[in-house]
Amino acid sequence: MNGNGAPPRVGDVTTPSASGTAARTRLERGRGALGPALELVHTGRAPTRAVLTAELGVTRATAGAVAAELEALGLIRVDSRPGGTGGTGGAQGRPSHRLSVAEDGPVALAAQVHSDGFRAALVGLGGRIVATAPGKVTVSADPAQVLGAVVEAGAELLAQSGRRCVGAGLAVPSAVAEPDGTALNPLHLAWPAGSPVRAIFAECVKAAGIDGPALTGNDVNLAALAEHRHGAGRSAQHLLCVATGHRGVGGALVLDGRLHSGSSGLALEVGHLTVNPEGRACHCGSRGCLDVEADPLAFLTAAGRSPGPEVSLLQQARDLLRDEPAEPAVRAATEELIDRLGLGLAGLVNILNPDRIILGGLHRELLHADPDRLRAVVADRSLWGRSGGVPILPCTLDHNSLVGAAELAWQPVLDDPLGALA
Repeated sequence: MNGNGAPPRVGDVTTPSASGTAARTRLERGRGALGPALELVHTGRAPTRAVLTAELGVTRATAGAVAAELEALGLIRVDSRPGGTGGTGGAQGRPSHRLSVAEDGPVALAAQVHSDGFRAALVGLGGRIVATAPGKVTVSADPAQVLGAVVEAGAELLAQSGRRCVGAGLAVPSAVAEPDGTALNPLHLAWPAGSPVRAIFAECVKAAGIDGPALTGNDVNLAALAEHRHGAGRSAQHLLCVATGHRGVGGALVLDGRLHSGSSGLALEVGHLTVNPEGRACHCGSRGCLDVEADPLAFLTAAGRSPGPEVSLLQQARDLLRDEPAEPAVRAATEELIDRLGLGLAGLVNILNPDRIILGGLHRELLHADPDRLRAVVADRSLWGRSGGVPILPCTLDHNSLVGAAELAWQPVLDDPLGALA
């Protein structure tokens, strides 16, 4: 107990006493457990204090001190009221304290830019979207103008919310080269190759008076990270994500909870796998790449539809697939894209041997349209598929690239809650 009769907090400074050494040891251990404990609650893997105790491998007293400190930081809530869900595991059969993220806690500013527009959002712990600004539909050729506009929209959300902001994250439809944070190939934007998007974004965030780090990543990488922590990719050890959003196709690999981005951030450019050697010309200079054979524009073209300017290509493709699935041209286009996608996935399975595949964007809709056909193509064309198959699941999070962008900003807090929020 501290001087007020309350349990000791992890950040408390204690004076020597008969039990001082043991107390200091417990508190030091607790400081080291703050980050892992917060991540367990953040990802839903520690719904109770008993589970937290077991997962951390610490004593009940240390787990209690850790939970109390995270609550004092405004990051989680500890609920000791009886009768709720969350399991047991407390002493002598008593219900364990329930743990949840603080609904009124800090947020991260998340931003996403794609070929059909851009959007800002506030995202709390647990991957929960607190607020979003309406998506904008005009993306100019000047990245500074676009990023300034999306940060301005995010700053307005922050002002309205009154929340503390831990930082900002940006998702872009391009490989982001490390360590410079340049958009290497924003093929579906009018931006120059090699645009210094991380530096521009950081300048915009600072100019808006927003504290915390400003980080940038590829949109599908960030979607995979979000799905691994909060969605369809939970518990996967080798997670492959393939998705088509508004234009093009992207991929990502999460290994043991960490994004595999290669030596310089450019890994898993799956959009440039050739799946039809005689197919459409690709922006990269090749022909028949997945990028142009299995995206929304390819679907609309194969179905004999001319895309209009009213809504995004992705929404037009989704609407067509939903409203006219049995129309012969639409059905033929669906089968054609499923076969092309299946060929690409089979090649990736042979190379990467994932334990789960998740599909996003239009690919998720294609999976829903004919799951047996897609799984059969992958199984028939991959060595590992023939030996039992790889689970292929739809992504489950709305705006998963935005949630993933927020994960970038939350990561320093997950690593060191006390240091990040001091």
